[in-house]
Amino acid sequence: MVLVIGFYSIILLISMIHLRKEYNLDTDLAYEEFSDENFTKPVSIIVPAYNEEAGIIPSVRSLLSIDYPLFEVIVVNDGSKDDTLEKMLQHYEMKKIDRVVRQQAPSNEVLGIYQSASLPHLFLIDKVNGGKADALNAGLNFSSYPYFCSLDGDSILERDAFRKVMKPIIQSGEEVIASGGSIRIANGCVIENGNIKKIGISSNPLAIMQIIEYLRAFLMGRIGLSRHNLLLIISGAFGVFSKRWVLEAGGYKKNTVGEDMELVVRLHRMIRERGLKKKIVYIPDPVCWTEVPEEMKYLRRQRSRWHRGLFESLWTHRKLTLNPKYGSIGFISFPYFWIVEFLGPIVELSGYLFMILSLFFGGVYIEIAILLFLLSCLYGSIFSMASVLLEEWSLRKYPRVADILKLFLYSLTESLWYRPLTVFWRFEGIIQLLKRDESWGEMKRKGVSQ
Repeated sequence: MVLVIGFYSIILLISMIHLRKEYNLDTDLAYEEFSDENFTKPVSIIVPAYNEEAGIIPSVRSLLSIDYPLFEVIVVNDGSKDDTLEKMLQHYEMKKIDRVVRQQAPSNEVLGIYQSASLPHLFLIDKVNGGKADALNAGLNFSSYPYFCSLDGDSILERDAFRKVMKPIIQSGEEVIASGGSIRIANGCVIENGNIKKIGISSNPLAIMQIIEYLRAFLMGRIGLSRHNLLLIISGAFGVFSKRWVLEAGGYKKNTVGEDMELVVRLHRMIRERGLKKKIVYIPDPVCWTEVPEEMKYLRRQRSRWHRGLFESLWTHRKLTLNPKYGSIGFISFPYFWIVEFLGPIVELSGYLFMILSLFFGGVYIEIAILLFLLSCLYGSIFSMASVLLEEWSLRKYPRVADILKLFLYSLTESLWYRPLTVFWRFEGIIQLLKRDESWGEMKRKGVSQ
C-alpha cells in the first residue's frame, strides 16, 4: 500500500506541475497556426462501426464539423446486424464507387465502398464482420493520408480536437509518432447536430463514478507517464498515429480484445529495438466525448474485457519486463502494469475475503483493521477528489458548481462500493482468461444526441 500510494503521489505531483504550466495559456492563440493547411498534416479519420445505429449519424456529423484544414472520414461498417449501414447510406446520400485498395494490413473481405454525393471527403466501407481491429485495418488500407485517427462510433469530438493532438506531432518534426488526448463522458450532456451544446452530468451513479474514474486516469496517470515516454495506452476511443509506423509494425492485431494498448506497446517495442528516438505522447486537453454504460451488466462486461486485453498485451510482449534493452519501459511501465494494474484485483479481493473470514475465525485486531480500512478509503478518495479539483483548477469543463460538488461528494464514496465492484469485475476477467473465454460481450448504446 505504501509503494502504491507513493507511486500515485509522484504521478499526481507531476500532473499538477504540468497542468499549472498550461493554466494561463491562451489556448486559442496556442493552436491558431494549426488552422492553416500549410502548417498541418492531413488526417484520415477511421470510425469502426458495429451496431452503432443509435449514435453513428451525430458522431459523423460531429466529425464533419471539426476545425481542421484537410481530413477525410472513413466509416467502416463491420458487418452490423442493425441499421447502421442503411442509415449512413440514406442520410449522407452515399453512392457505390470502384476503388483499388492495396491490402497492407490484414482484414476481412470488403463488400463495397461508398462515397457521399454531397460530401466527397466522407467514405463508407462495408465489410464482413471481423472485429474492431479488423475494421481499423480495412480503414487503414483505404486511407489516403500520412496520419490516421482511430475513433469509436459513438464518440463526439471537440471542434479543435485535431489541432490539439496534431500539435506535438508537427512541432516535434515527426519525432512523435502517436498522440492521444483526454476522453470525457457525454452521458448527461446536451448534444445537438453532433456538437456539445451544454456540458452536464448524468443522474446515474455508475456514470458519475466513471466520470471521476476517467478524470483520475487521464489527468493523473497518463500525464505523468507521458512526460517520460512511459505511456502504454492511447484510448481506443480517440488516438492519432503515423500511418507509416503502424503499417511497419503490422497494423492492428486481430486476435486480441485490447488492440489499442497492444499496438502502442508494439510501437514502443519496435522503436526501442531499433534504437530510435520516437515518442508516444498524451495531451491533457479534452478532445473527445463518449458514451459510457449506465447499466451494471454492460459495465461489468466492459471492465472484464479491458482486463483481459491488459493481460494479452502484457503477455504478448512479456519480453520487455525488467529487460534493460527496453530502458524505462521495461523497468517502470511494465512492472507497474503487471503488479498494480493486472495483479491488483487479486491482491485486493484476497484482502477482502481474508478480512471477512478472519472476523469469523478470529485473529483480527479490530482497531488496526479499522485504521487500515479507513486509510485505504482515505487514500482512494483523496486521489479521486484531487482529480476533480485538477479538472476545475485547470480545464474548467464543468461550468456548474453543483456538478463539481456532486463529483466531489461521490468521490468520497468510491472506496465503499464502486471500487470493490470494479475489483470483482477485473478479477472476473482473470477467470475468463483461465477459461479461455475470448467473447467481446454485447454493449448496448442508448445514443447521446438530443
